Amino acid sequence: MDNDVSAGSSTTVAGRLALGVTLLAVGLGYTGLIDGVTAADAVSIARYVGGVALFVAGLMALRDRDTVSGTAFVTVGALWFTWAVSAGAEVSANASGLFLLLFALVALTLTVAAADPLAKGTYGLFLIALILLAVADLAGHDGLARAGGWFAVAAGAVAWYAATAALAHWPTALPRRAARPGVTATG
Repeated sequence: MDNDVSAGSSTTVAGRLALGVTLLAVGLGYTGLIDGVTAADAVSIARYVGGVALFVAGLMALRDRDTVSGTAFVTVGALWFTWAVSAGAEVSANASGLFLLLFALVALTLTVAAADPLAKGTYGLFLIALILLAVADLAGHDGLARAGGWFAVAAGAVAWYAATAALAHWPTALPRRAARPGVTATG
């Protein structure tokens, strides 16, 4: 891939924006960076932007035969919708941790399936966030939840950049440097 960026489909751009906003909102809530703001404050964003809008973007991508983006947006939309409607419900930390671990498996699949480096980066960072948040729930460790929040923020920033780059025709890959003459891969 070179420095040029294709505009991508409008469905993919909208899905990446919805994913980016949701990851940023929820992630910032977990970090505790903003005084008085918690992940619970992102429930409406998670339900409607991350859940409904992302799910619809996934259906549109599947209709356009974009199976990777469609599958990603539908499954992650289901995650956010379920997370949002379950907020405040009385569930055990183990059940919450298991839920996050199951979706970490989905994020692993999406990371492996993504061909675009920015999508790989988004889902890879999201995978780490989900694992850290799951372990934080299972072990009752607030420090891991904060770390998971930071990985979610990073994933959201990458998703936002990917969408913005597609619209603004910004670069999505670093240019490759030519090897110096006389230098081999091992030397």
